[in-house]
Amino acid sequence: MPNETLRRPFALAVAPNGARKTHADHARLPITPDELAQCARECVDAGAAMIHLHVRKADATHSLEVADYEPAIAAVRKAVGQQLVLQLTTEAVGIYQPAQQIAMVRALRPEAASVAVRELVPDDAALPAAADFFQWMHREHVVAQYILYDANDVRRYAALRGSGAIPEGRHWVLFVLGRYSAGQKSSPADLLPFLAAWHEMGLDQAGIEWAVCAFGKQEADCAATAVMLGGHARIGFENNMALPDGGVASDNGALLRAVGEPLGGLGHVGMSADSLRELVG
Repeated sequence: MPNETLRRPFALAVAPNGARKTHADHARLPITPDELAQCARECVDAGAAMIHLHVRKADATHSLEVADYEPAIAAVRKAVGQQLVLQLTTEAVGIYQPAQQIAMVRALRPEAASVAVRELVPDDAALPAAADFFQWMHREHVVAQYILYDANDVRRYAALRGSGAIPEGRHWVLFVLGRYSAGQKSSPADLLPFLAAWHEMGLDQAGIEWAVCAFGKQEADCAATAVMLGGHARIGFENNMALPDGGVASDNGALLRAVGEPLGGLGHVGMSADSLRELVG
């Protein structure tokens, strides 16, 4: 792989809270709209180009309700303007069905949304509704990030793309490293089966951007490996709260700096939100 590829600009996304963790896990985990806004501002300063947004109900449990998303979106936009790509999660967490996940995105028409292929297309019966939704996202300029959990998901994504169910362009993918490993402890080697399947399906020649997220204290190592292989990374309290030295991060910004600063020292350049929009939008 040529040096120009290895030194491609990279995007860091922050996943600051997730669906399940609370202030009991970390005092600086953002839950309320005001906390999310403050976190967004800190993460812009720490090098993030995108925020992956989860919101909660009044009891701090996971929500995909429009009424819970709207104040959080407004607060983040007020805090950072367009300095972050704002990506909504559609994660079901065993609570929501595909029709509800789809309805939320259609109602809010966000800038970007992440969608797990195995959640939205669990079987062939779900394919017509999912394909219609994927086509709608493409037409409405809602940038999709298709979440893939293993090599078989990569092959499923390739088949959906090949059939036209997932339209070409205006999307990217996320490889989730170690989601089904013992104790959800990711390592850089977990990326290899994804990239092998990516090559097997010819997707490495298709110009599709990819990123990784990882669990546990090797999160920064996984992120750096992805960047050095031409990808991007999503990091944050959703999956990990440990710094590379094993200490607890003070906030999400500390995790971003732990990835971005060493990469900068190696000559890699972090992307802005507008650069990321141009790349995947």
